[in-house]
Amino acid sequence: MMQARLQVSCIIMTTTWFPREALQPGVRPREVWGWAMYDFANSGFTTVVITAVFNAYFVGVIAGGADWATLAWTLALGVSSALVMLTMPALGARTDARRSKKVWLLASTIGCIAGTLLLALCGPGDLWLAILAVVVANLFFSWGESLIASFLPELARPEAFGRVSGWGWSLGYLGGMLALGLSLGYVLWAQSQGQSASQFVPVTMVITAVVFALAASFTMAWLKERGSAGAIAQGVSSDGVPVAVSPWANLRRTISDLRADPEHRNFRWLMGCACAYQAGISVVIALAAVYAEQAMGFGQTQTMALIFLVNIAAALGAFAFGYFQDRVGHTRALSWTLWGWIAMTLLSVAAQGPALFWVAAVLAGLCMGSSQSAGRALAGLLAPADRVAEFFGLWTFATRLAAILGPITYGLVTWVTAGNHRVAILSTGLFFVIGLVLLRRVSIPVAGPAGPAAARL
Repeated sequence: MMQARLQVSCIIMTTTWFPREALQPGVRPREVWGWAMYDFANSGFTTVVITAVFNAYFVGVIAGGADWATLAWTLALGVSSALVMLTMPALGARTDARRSKKVWLLASTIGCIAGTLLLALCGPGDLWLAILAVVVANLFFSWGESLIASFLPELARPEAFGRVSGWGWSLGYLGGMLALGLSLGYVLWAQSQGQSASQFVPVTMVITAVVFALAASFTMAWLKERGSAGAIAQGVSSDGVPVAVSPWANLRRTISDLRADPEHRNFRWLMGCACAYQAGISVVIALAAVYAEQAMGFGQTQTMALIFLVNIAAALGAFAFGYFQDRVGHTRALSWTLWGWIAMTLLSVAAQGPALFWVAAVLAGLCMGSSQSAGRALAGLLAPADRVAEFFGLWTFATRLAAILGPITYGLVTWVTAGNHRVAILSTGLFFVIGLVLLRRVSIPVAGPAGPAAARL
């Protein structure tokens, strides 16, 4: 009886969250659950490793709080992002041609989990090991993030891209909260036992890796390999263009196509816009804990509680904003989130005590979930149907370039100003202003491949 009730509850929840009218023909709600569960799985990595725990541990413990520590952390992330930029467009083209997105998604998942476990071996003074582990883990994480995003147009109808993308992002933040909550519980227990950060932080890396592996297993079980069945075995894309062995050749070909074809003008402007505003978001993701501890005087548990609250706000923002985005239009919705980011930056600079900074953190969470979901949906609308993974590879190229520009700019400003984090966060606000300006050049064609929803600006 209990098992039957559980099955009925799962069916009701599945059809409520993922109604069939929002999905492409032949796509079952369970498959979209599997797709969204990958957001649930990999969010623990960004939340615990990049945002809340390991970044501050790297700066304060592994690097010993040196003046160059924040810059070293941002440079490590920059190296991994540069590697993603050089490899992801070619990988996207190859997975489109060979219909192997799921195979590479599994490989990237294993790589990120292995890199996270390697972080658990890092202690005081293990600078180069920590840098190597961060570069490897973040590289594979970025591959997986791009590949899972490229499934969106295959699963959702164009008029529901905002909603379905929002479902994934909101579920992702719940996954981040689970990994962070388990880590926070362990940290509180470890501190009560008198353990130091060098003892309990490595355990949080293991917790994060285990959550990633368990949640991603649902994706691997339920998500199907789709895509057009072109000349896959011959190694050509669905438009008949050979997929070169050299990733550099693929990158040149894809960028050349993007520049030469006037139909891709909006995607070009979107890449520029994304590169700008994602640079600002990358600062918040990579350095929020560092700012909280260095500028606001937060302790480890306060910082983790702060990031937990940010994730709650981000989950609510991503879920609710997806419906709002489909109603008012993708570019207009994204512009509102960028105004929110600008307000968040000014509040963070003005905060002299924890109260106003907590308000800024909640606003950051709301904007983070909604802006990232909106950007992914826009990219899905503007990408050619037969080259989705390839163009999402270009999207990742832009966001990884942002992940270099944003944090390294922040790190350089703190270095030049002798550790003034307030000036650094103020400089971050300029990225959101630039993104807002570039977004005005993006328009969705009325007669585009996305159908009726494309008419909304």
